[in-house]
Amino acid sequence: MTAPIEIAIAGATGRMGKTLIEAVLAAPDTHLAAALEASSSPALGADAGAFLGRSTGVLVSDRIDEALTGATVLIDFTRPVATLNHLQVCVAKGIGLVIGTTGFDTQQRRQIEQAAEQIPIVFAPNMSVGVNATLKLLELAAKILADGYDVEVIEAHHRHKIDAPSGTALAMGATLAKSLGRDFDQVARFAREGVTGERDSETIGFSTIRGGDIVGDHTVLFCGTGERVEITHRASSRMNYAIGSLRACRFLSSRSSGLFDMQDVLGLR
Repeated sequence: MTAPIEIAIAGATGRMGKTLIEAVLAAPDTHLAAALEASSSPALGADAGAFLGRSTGVLVSDRIDEALTGATVLIDFTRPVATLNHLQVCVAKGIGLVIGTTGFDTQQRRQIEQAAEQIPIVFAPNMSVGVNATLKLLELAAKILADGYDVEVIEAHHRHKIDAPSGTALAMGATLAKSLGRDFDQVARFAREGVTGERDSETIGFSTIRGGDIVGDHTVLFCGTGERVEITHRASSRMNYAIGSLRACRFLSSRSSGLFDMQDVLGLR
C-alpha cells in the first residue's frame, strides 16, 4: 500500500485552514503532518482537530522549521508576506508547496518562479475544479463571441477578503484577453466613476462586491446586441477549494521541481 501524502497546513485555524484540515483527515491517501499558525495565535499548542472534536496528535505550532520535518507538501492560503516566508523554508527543506494565496505583486511572483526551479509548486488563484473548468469554457466562449460583444467580469466575496479584484477574477480576465488577442494590462478597467464616455468595445470591465459571508461568486458577461451570455461559478462552501488543493498535492507528489497551476493538475492544457 502506498504511504499517505504528508501534508502541512499554513493558517490552520482560519476559515480555509480548518476546511483543509477536515479534507486532509477525510481523505484515505493523505495524512496531516503539521498545522501552522502565527506566533500571536491563541490556538498554539491546541490539537489541530479540536474544532472537529477529534484528536489528531498534531498540535498547532508557529515553529515552521520543526513542524515541517516529515512533511511532503505545504498548503498555504495565508497572505503574501507569510507565504513567501514559508516558501523559503520549503526550498531549504525540499518540500513541495501548494499556494492558494492571492494578492502578490510582480516581484513577489518572481520569487515564486525562482523557487520553483528547486521545488515543485502549484500556484493558482483558485483551486476549485469547477472554477478551472469555467476558465476553459471562457476560453472557448471568448473565441466564439470575439466580435460584437462587450465583456464584463463581476465578482463577489465575503467582507473579510482584503484584495480586489479577486485573483480568480483577474485569472478570468487574463484568459479572456488572451483568447481575444488583447493585451490584458491595456484593456482591463477596474473602476468607473463620473462622466466616463462611451464604453470602449476592446476593454474588459471588472466589478467587485464585498459583503457578508459570500464564499465566492464569479460571473462573466458577454453583452451583445439583443442578447447576453452569462457564465457563472458560485461556491457554496470552501470545501471545493480544499478538494482541489488535495488534487494539487497528489500532482506534486511525483515531481521534484517546476511551477504549475490547476490547469496542469487537471490536464486541461
